[in-house]
Amino acid sequence: MIAPPARRPARALMLAGAVVALGACTATERGAPAPSPVAVSPVPVSPPAPTVSGPVLTGDGGCTGPVPNAAAALELGIGECELVRLKGKPPTDVLVGEGRSGREVQVLYNEPGAKELYFFVNNRLDRIVR
Repeated sequence: MIAPPARRPARALMLAGAVVALGACTATERGAPAPSPVAVSPVPVSPPAPTVSGPVLTGDGGCTGPVPNAAAALELGIGECELVRLKGKPPTDVLVGEGRSGREVQVLYNEPGAKELYFFVNNRLDRIVR
């Protein structure tokens, strides 16, 4: 027997609702998105170590070799041992270290009434603080 016509639309609506609800259950899940390629930069190459020419000062103020007579005046660019030769006496204090630019040396002279500080980078006078 056939159902009365008033019920058919209700059944059709229930059937359509069930299809939509079940349709969501059968949908395939998406996997995680594929990772995007990452640009790999080359390993940074450090520049070659700066070369230090000529004799240099040790921590106690002595020179590692014979001092050249190249510098006639105390000016920027002279070597560490040339400073000591020009001053005519050993420094009060010497700090030797390594910095970003290479060998860095600070030479202190206590002069009457003032202090003088000489900064060297790779055995070249870089600046003077008086």
